Amino acid sequence: MAKYKVEISGIDTSDIPVLSNEEMKSLFVKMKCGDLEARNLLIEGNLKLVLSILKRFHHRSENMDDLFQIGCIGLVKAIDNFDLSHGVRFSTYAVPMILGEVRRYLRDNNSIRVSRSLKDIAYKALKYKEQVYNKDGKEPSLEEVAQHLGISLFDVVQALDSLHEPISMFEPIYSDGGDTIYLFDQIEDKHANSSEVSMKVALDEAIGNLEEREQYILDERFVIGKTQMEIAKELQISQAQVSRIEKGAIKQLKKVLK
Repeated sequence: MAKYKVEISGIDTSDIPVLSNEEMKSLFVKMKCGDLEARNLLIEGNLKLVLSILKRFHHRSENMDDLFQIGCIGLVKAIDNFDLSHGVRFSTYAVPMILGEVRRYLRDNNSIRVSRSLKDIAYKALKYKEQVYNKDGKEPSLEEVAQHLGISLFDVVQALDSLHEPISMFEPIYSDGGDTIYLFDQIEDKHANSSEVSMKVALDEAIGNLEEREQYILDERFVIGKTQMEIAKELQISQAQVSRIEKGAIKQLKKVLK
């Protein structure tokens, strides 16, 4: 992804603005009143959100300019459908819509053949999940999807799994500036005694015990993909403070993973 940081789809990424929460809310109010310029500013001010999401797909062979344009389609849909009255952050609402748009594009251009019947089930499941998310602000469980479609839970899981893209064992999944952790480092040892379920429960509990600001910074850094400087500007604190909070939160989580 590094080689696309200077220019992608004709856009100089160094010139992309970053909007504060207050600016976002103000622009959404103006847009709902018919201000097209406010809509354009919202699009321009959230292009970095699209770029941060595309980092997840840098290992793929697809042209990143194409994926960027597809991601922008998802961004525009999110902006046009976002409702301030739901009380959720725009990024929380937009990320799954942008991801969904990119993944749909990749599925439609997938070289691995998946049966039409399985694809139909997957598309119906995704459509229903999107409808429920747009209405309630949260995704339905797989059990709810299965009940809505009138099929078994196994069929839903199998259909959705069939759309997952294969990735390289040498895909980097984390780096804190030191040694990079690759996917093959995390492949389960069948002879180990660790329990994946127990670990997940413990990790979820540990994250839940973090302070709200710590949870927010980890989410913005490792889910949304923002830089420490961007988060510092948004929270109106220094980059050093963001770094300290982030390291402290990660240190607490590492204690659970030992």
